Amino acid sequence: MKLGVITGSGTHSLPGFHVDSASSERTRFGAVELAEGLFAGLQTVHLSRHGRGHERLSSHVNHRANISALAQRGVDAVLAVTVCGALEATSPLGALIVFDDLHFPTNRLPEGPLCSLFDEAGGKGRGHWVFEAPFSEPLRRALLHGAQEHQLVVHDGGSYGHVDGPRFNSRSEIRALHSAGVSAVSQTAGPETVLAGEAELPYALIGYLTDYANGVAARPTPVEELMRLLGTSTEVFGVTLAAAAGHLAQSARPPASGTVIRMG
Repeated sequence: MKLGVITGSGTHSLPGFHVDSASSERTRFGAVELAEGLFAGLQTVHLSRHGRGHERLSSHVNHRANISALAQRGVDAVLAVTVCGALEATSPLGALIVFDDLHFPTNRLPEGPLCSLFDEAGGKGRGHWVFEAPFSEPLRRALLHGAQEHQLVVHDGGSYGHVDGPRFNSRSEIRALHSAGVSAVSQTAGPETVLAGEAELPYALIGYLTDYANGVAARPTPVEELMRLLGTSTEVFGVTLAAAAGHLAQSARPPASGTVIRMG
């Protein structure tokens, strides 16, 4: 299996990843910097959403280029990480959550267009992604095993809520998301999930809770605490992903989540 790994805020380089080469992959949506090498015994392609030094805010990430680049490199599955805000006051900060559902009703990219690889009328392979669950169950299981192997606090399941950045959300917005069943929010993984589905790339997402979203806790999470947890997320994600990759090393490619009904 060839694995794709997408890292986000705080994790610009993947701990334990032995890089063999770094190069730019050109796609019709733009060029993407990728690193290839071995990670926990698996041939792996690493993509940093934001770039070194957090060059790209969430509103600058080219999701279509990112997913297209991973598909062109021939990855069989994608594991992605995100730091996120908790919508449940009972969820401890520093805990992990392996999502099993998605809340992304706007279905739009940061620059405004609808979130789809099928952007041309009559384009080859265009279709509708139909699914029961947006995230790959075998990949979810691998992430859960990876967290449990290191005795980390991890929630099995929860709805990921995609919100537009780069600002954080108001109390009213968070209340609406909570009423819709959202467990945690961040600003990047909604488009990734949809585009991976359209590309028929098995994809799973694990989050690390760095703060309570606006109005969730009696007192706001201090910015200093959010930044401290952002710093610790790198190691937590690194050991979890490595253990998950180890579980996947002898596995065949998992099936894609859902089906793309092709219209041409």
